[in-house]
Parts: sequence; C-alpha cells; structure tokens
Amino acid sequence: MGREIYDIFVIGGGINGCGIARDAVGRGYSVALAEMNDFASGTSSGATKLIHGGLRYLEHYEFRLVRESLMEREILWAMAPHIIWPLRFVLPYHKGGIRPAWLIRLGLFLYDHLGGRKLLPATSVLDMRRDPAGKPLKALFAKAFEYSDGWVDDARMVVLNARDAADKGATIMPRTKVVSARRENGLWHIETTDTVTGRNDSHQARMLVNAAGPWVDHVIRSAFGQNEAHHVRLVQGSHIVVKKKFDDPRAYFFQNPDNRIIFAIPYEGEFTLIGTTDRDYTADPRDVRISEEETVYLCNAASEYFKEPVRPEDIVWTYSAVRPLYDDGASKAQEATRDYVLKLEGEGNAAPLLNVFGGKLTTYRRLSEHALEKIGAAIGVKGAPWTAKSHLPGGDFPVRGYDAEVADLKRRYPFLADRHARRLVRRYGTRTKALLGEARSLDDLGRLFGGDLYEAEVTYLVEHEWARHAEDVLWRRTKDGLRLSKEQAQSLEEYMAAIPAMVG
Repeated sequence: MGREIYDIFVIGGGINGCGIARDAVGRGYSVALAEMNDFASGTSSGATKLIHGGLRYLEHYEFRLVRESLMEREILWAMAPHIIWPLRFVLPYHKGGIRPAWLIRLGLFLYDHLGGRKLLPATSVLDMRRDPAGKPLKALFAKAFEYSDGWVDDARMVVLNARDAADKGATIMPRTKVVSARRENGLWHIETTDTVTGRNDSHQARMLVNAAGPWVDHVIRSAFGQNEAHHVRLVQGSHIVVKKKFDDPRAYFFQNPDNRIIFAIPYEGEFTLIGTTDRDYTADPRDVRISEEETVYLCNAASEYFKEPVRPEDIVWTYSAVRPLYDDGASKAQEATRDYVLKLEGEGNAAPLLNVFGGKLTTYRRLSEHALEKIGAAIGVKGAPWTAKSHLPGGDFPVRGYDAEVADLKRRYPFLADRHARRLVRRYGTRTKALLGEARSLDDLGRLFGGDLYEAEVTYLVEHEWARHAEDVLWRRTKDGLRLSKEQAQSLEEYMAAIPAMVG
C-alpha cells in the first residue's frame, strides 16, 4: 500500500525516452524509466552521429523540422561541448551533377538564415584545385560548397540524459522489460521483469509515455493488448567504418545518381565513417545487420568521389540500426518524414498515454519539451521549460573551451598522453577528474585492457553509467572496440562479469 505512485512512467531508454525523463524530473514530476536492454542499444547508437539541420530535408519541404533542427544545433553544443562540436561539411559539385548549382546555393542560403545561426560559420565556396579538401577527391570536382553542422557522440548523449535524470531523482531501470500495462482506477499498473535477475516488479503511475522507438507499435500490441498498431515505418540505415581516407578535419557530403546522399566523416581520429543507407525494414529490429547490398552500395557511392576506391576489404567495422519513422505514406524510405509525432490517448478518467513516433537526435530536446506540454495538459503542469540553458553531465565548461579543459587536465595529471587526455575529455568533460581521482601515474589507473582503456575508466562506467558488459563499454560508452582485439574484449567481459553492478 505504501508503494510510490509515479507521475510519469517512461518506456524506452533511447534519446527520446531519456530526454523526456530528464526534462520531466527537472520540472518536479516523479519519474520512472524502464529500458529492456542497455541505453542507446537500438536506434540511438546507430545514427550518422550528426547534430544537423538536415539539408536534404529541404527538398521534401520539411521547413518546420529543418528550422527547429537548425535552431537546436548551437543550444545542444552549449549543453554538451564535450560530446558535441562543430563540423564543416564539403559538398563537391561538378557541371551536369544531380542538382544544379543554383539549387544548392538556395538550399545553403536557407540553411544559413533559417535557424538563428550565431556561432557557426557561414557557407563558403571552395576552389577544389587549391583547397586541401580537394586532395583525396577525383579531379572532376573542381568546385565545392562548404557549410556548418555539428557532430555528436550519440550513445553518450543518451546515457548522460539518463545520468542527469537519475541525479535529479528519477528512478532509472535499464535491462527492465515492461511486460504489461493496464488502466485501473485512474492509474497505470505496470508489470516489469529484470532481464538479468528475472525479478518481477509492479509499478503505478498517473501517466505512461511510450518512447520505445522501433518497438513503439510492439509495446502498444503486447503490453497494452491492442491488436491494431501500425504507426511506424521502419527504415534501415547502415554505416561502414574504414581506415582513415583523408587527413582533412572536414567531412564530405556526397550526392549519388539515385538522388540519395551519403556522408564521409572523420571518425575517432584514425578512421572514416561512411553512411547512411535508407531502405524499408520488416524484420525484428533486434536482428538488424548491414546487408551485402548495402555494403556494396556504400563502397561504390564513396568510390565515385574518392581517388582511392573504397573496397569491402577496407572495412574495419559496420553498424546498422532501424529508424522508427512516422508512417506518413511516403513512397520511398528516404522520403518518409524525419519529423516526430506525439499522440495523446485517454479520455475522461482514463489514465493518459503518450505515444512518441519518429524524431531524430538533433530535435530530441524540443521533442521532450513538446511532450511535457502534452503531459502538463493531461496531469497538470509542473515547472517551466529549463533544458535550453542547462548542461549535460560533464558539459559545464565554455562552448569553445574544450582545448582549455584538456590543458587543465594535463596540468593536473601530467602522466596522461595528449591523445589519452583528449579522449577522456571528449567522453567525460569536467567529470574526468572524478574518474581519475587521486591518480598520480598510469599504474594508479589499474589494469590496462587495451588501447588507453584502464580499469579506473571501466569502474567509473560501471558505478556511474550502468555498464554491465564489455559491449556496453566498447561500443556505446566509448568506441574502444575499434582498438581492442577480440582477446582483449573477451578479457574485459570476464573482468566485468566478476564485479557487481552498482550504479548510484
């Protein structure tokens, strides 16, 4: 009888679920969140990892989405300058190409002026015969347009939202599956199962938020017992990572003959990320893998631009995810809207339900604000919007202060190599000092698992970021999986299996 009744129970630990939970608890709502796997284990870690307006969405007349996205770029950068930073994009052009120069100029003019850009530099035109950006490309591309967008460590943005929500009082439950949810006496009665221990629990909440991403319709059908749920169009996007193709710090925006586009982006210092694909997907989202057809497509598309071809044997890693786009009836996967749709259900005294469809990394904060408007209308308003001026954990330093933060870390911990220090600040920002503690040498960081991944960092991720397995550490909390061998990864898994889960 004394069990807490939450104001809001959120299903889904991707960017939208964690963003809504953080915003809500910061306004004074009592919040619980359940994620059936690890945070960002689905769509939210399978993105192209951009904070961007969506230049190509202008062709589909998605002006509201583009404007909102453009406005969010600098807000998010200021919120988390450790995991988000500006990136310049080079869009090569040649006569007879897919899009005429005037159309590209018009799109970039709108891009520069539609979203209140203040800190990001404006579009410029490049002579590719002289600019270093032309060096890795074929001579055909004598001209290019250069514009600004941003980069984000997507999975870290998710877990930092979860961490901040927990710090503010939310009950955060990874590896917890919602098995049923029913309305009774004006409340939601939710049954969950801990997928690690098998423990079953019951929860009560005034309102339920279904932010399960690709599984949103599945939750409606299975947990709520509704047979008809066909709101989401699943679209597969796959990426390949190859050894570094160019030294330039800028990224490339390539236009393909089929009117699709791909990016080639500097990645983790030593690699190039190439993607994405767009194709409808009908199987279980848990089984998504890059196909041979997609691999060939990405290699061929990039090879149309690079002097040195991209071959399948060059690939060091691939990843693939399913985007849960709202089904707007678009004929092609790449034309389906990237905008989000929030649907509120529950009339009279029935406990309200908010289903979240679609969305993208760049607009997650605004989606959360709009969700809180719906929540306030349903169960009463608490608090005002607050996240626009906030910081994610570790991001409380000036928007252009990354280099100063690295320099300060190296002064405090002179035994750190420059690359190591930079990588730590990129992951943890000002919280790096909590991770390193009183260490005075590398030996004080404990066991080295490979690369520059030490026991102290693994312990921090277990204690503060819900990591339980090597995969959580190597492919979501960090990208050290690119640097560790299979044997080293297995050694890390064995080490983590022997220590208890102990997130505070």
